[in-house]
Amino acid sequence: MPVVRAATVRDGRHRRVREGVELMPGGRGERPTAWADLYWIPLGAGARVPIVHWNGLVFEAVAARLEGRPAHDLYHAGLEVGIGHERYVIEMAPAWGAGSAGAQVVGVGPVGTPWLGRSRFFRYQVRCWREGIIPDLAYAVDSPRRVIDEADRVRRLLDLAPSFPTATWGRDELRTGDMWNSNSLVAWLLACSGVDAAAIEPPPRGRAPGWTAGLVVAGAIPPAREMRQPRPRMRSTWRRSRLVGRPAPLSRTTGAGRASRAGGGGEWSS
Repeated sequence: MPVVRAATVRDGRHRRVREGVELMPGGRGERPTAWADLYWIPLGAGARVPIVHWNGLVFEAVAARLEGRPAHDLYHAGLEVGIGHERYVIEMAPAWGAGSAGAQVVGVGPVGTPWLGRSRFFRYQVRCWREGIIPDLAYAVDSPRRVIDEADRVRRLLDLAPSFPTATWGRDELRTGDMWNSNSLVAWLLACSGVDAAAIEPPPRGRAPGWTAGLVVAGAIPPAREMRQPRPRMRSTWRRSRLVGRPAPLSRTTGAGRASRAGGGGEWSS
């Protein structure tokens, strides 16, 4: 019988989840035959050395200042799925350490930059882990949230896991206006499975970086902002004239210069 979660108790700022029997609506004491539960876990919760937590505080403080808003608590999402008597954990985790080998790995991507991904220490794994464990689940806040209770959607979610776009972690290669991370994985899977993931929000005063990126790539919402096109690189008229062997115009305000800037065949290039 799979372990399920029930009562919660406040412990400091976070809410721990105690083991128990989950009572379903109507007094039933069993899960449905198919389900998916979402957990919101504070970034860095439960770590012996809170480096991730400190880094998150610095990241959010800088982001809040640049965006002119108050700082929020940061969360990452955990997804636990069951169908019949089988239970799965779907997660994004480092390509080293516990659980890094085995059939549960369905995708691999780079961390930071694509070239760093040549080393396994800068790669992440997408795992569909049968009877897996979500680290620090005991610190989940306002969780679990039942997001799916239909067998067809659960099967579709499990089938979609190997198709997750393995873009570079921490970057915005897909031009969504948001970073790509484990929250992107959960949001993308839920949205592609027919769940209204755009309506799902983290706990009060919380933020989940990467969630928007998953929604955008899944087609659930438009990009968070219009991406600015890079400014064209302008090579000086004098330098180009020397390269092609033509005399430089006396002024950039001549007709030739104006035609060039308007898309004509002058001396400016991008």
